[in-house]
Amino acid sequence: MTQSAFSAIPIAPRVYWVGAIDWNLRDFHGYATHRGSTYNAYLIVDEKIVLVDTVKRPFFDEMMARIRSVADPEKIDIVISNHSEMDHSGSLPETIAAVHPEQVIASPMGAAALAEHFRWDVPVRRIKDGETLETGALHLRFFETRMLHWPDSMFTFIEEERLLFSQDAFGMHLASVERFADELPAAILEEESAKYYANILMPYSPLVAKLLDRCRQLQLDARIIAPDHGPVFRRELGPVLERYARWSAQKPTDKVVIVYDTMWDSTHMLARQIEEELRRLGHPVKLLSLHSAHRSDVMTELLESGALCVGSPTLNNQMFPTVADLLTYAAGLKRQHLVGMAFGSHGWSGEGARKVAEAMNAMGVKVVGTVQCKYRPDEAAFAACREMSAALSAALRENLAREG
Repeated sequence: MTQSAFSAIPIAPRVYWVGAIDWNLRDFHGYATHRGSTYNAYLIVDEKIVLVDTVKRPFFDEMMARIRSVADPEKIDIVISNHSEMDHSGSLPETIAAVHPEQVIASPMGAAALAEHFRWDVPVRRIKDGETLETGALHLRFFETRMLHWPDSMFTFIEEERLLFSQDAFGMHLASVERFADELPAAILEEESAKYYANILMPYSPLVAKLLDRCRQLQLDARIIAPDHGPVFRRELGPVLERYARWSAQKPTDKVVIVYDTMWDSTHMLARQIEEELRRLGHPVKLLSLHSAHRSDVMTELLESGALCVGSPTLNNQMFPTVADLLTYAAGLKRQHLVGMAFGSHGWSGEGARKVAEAMNAMGVKVVGTVQCKYRPDEAAFAACREMSAALSAALRENLAREG
């Protein structure tokens, strides 16, 4: 495929998608992107021509070809950087060198971040929160969204089109030829949106809730939401905003996530007994083995749950490495309002389950207890699983009454 085969896609009058599709991406800093991703850049063709964000550096030529299909790149007057993370700013130096814009615009912290990224002396206009920019027929308004999900993050809003460039908010990692969410299966959209929130935005949930309130107060009633990853939302924006409102509240549900790894199937046997008992007690249960489940898939399941059970064998007086990896990752994502339990088998020492419980407590999970067995589980171990599952169920229902 020659570069000229790439074309811009109109998403509103005077506004085009000029981004890139990454079909091969399978890992995004520890997050398994099973369906690839897109790096979305947008071109506003008005009296002033404006490029909103760029793309990851290897996709610079694709972006430029799409721009070229609707406008001469050298006629771009303004480049806006809503977010300085390298999947959006990686090709910014090449873009500036190619188009020689009159202005490069970023938030104050964005300008500082770009200078530190690129060690350059490019003058960047530090746009203020609430400031506007006229491009001809259109008026752009800028809003700082600090720590959603970087300190530099910013929204750009086209008032006449009610179009919100939301950078990493409302996005998802999903490669597709379809540019609009309503062209894709709803089940895939919901799955990938949840996964994105759980693995990118969940630590900032209190700020997400405040941002949604601010958008309502400012009457930013967007008709189109154009994020930096995944499809553009038009029509039926209510469900998109409702999901973010629900997820940002982090309220528990009666769902239990059981995740474990195993060496000789003993911890697996305990996990199955816990699963069986919790189902009998009326809870939806998701059982995940770290032999096959990725840490980011576990976090997606945990997004709308109320309890976490973690099982590990003991290896070299420690929890199993895959379990330690998961708990380290989960600690950073800060899922709130969970109860939990730890379990595991061991040989001549039994530190694994205890260390799991300690890590869970440090994450803020209210651990009701642990179940351990030496070597293969016997009926006493299974009885302990059932007893602890009942205690977990009671704690979860109490938590639901308090937080739900």
